[in-house]
Amino acid sequence: MQSSSSSSPASARQLGDTLAAVLGAKVKNVQIALGEVTVTVAAADYLAAATLLRDAAGCQFEQLIDLCGVDYSEYKDGRYDGLRYCVVSHLLSVSLNQRVRLKVFCLDDDFPVIDSVNGIWNSANWFEREAFDLYGIVFEGHNDLRRILTDYGFIGHPFRKDFPTTGHVEMRYDPEQKRVIYQPVTIEPREITPRVIREDNYGGLQ
Repeated sequence: MQSSSSSSPASARQLGDTLAAVLGAKVKNVQIALGEVTVTVAAADYLAAATLLRDAAGCQFEQLIDLCGVDYSEYKDGRYDGLRYCVVSHLLSVSLNQRVRLKVFCLDDDFPVIDSVNGIWNSANWFEREAFDLYGIVFEGHNDLRRILTDYGFIGHPFRKDFPTTGHVEMRYDPEQKRVIYQPVTIEPREITPRVIREDNYGGLQ
């Protein structure tokens, strides 16, 4: 049996045609690159498309093996409808030995919200919590959406491209209160100037 991780161009095209036929108007784009199929759907069609991908003949993607957020930031352009935040899922069909990448963009850059697929694939639970924690993407319908990697007192979402590398707060032990406290970060931003080598024969043969 051929490995699903290395589909031939012909099988990838066949899968792309199948997905386009099954999803119909819900498909915004089907892309095939390096033997992998990526399907982009609109936010309004996300749950319906996900259900079809799980149940429809020729799809049967029973397993969600990964889900993550993406921040396109200033790189957003016409290819992404000018939208910043995207949710990317990787689906596996054990029955048909095939994979697909599913993408959907959040409509609001200031408050990114998308439907939760945890009711379709329960493996999405912690993945969606991670995307919420790191990118601030809210998954509507998730019944336990809370941080999973950062601390409860953490401010912001550290995988957003505009998140400062120093963060917003720092922790220290306060001997008077005899406990760990949060305080505004005290690290001062520095501009690092690269060292300039002025030796004439630097890098040359001796």
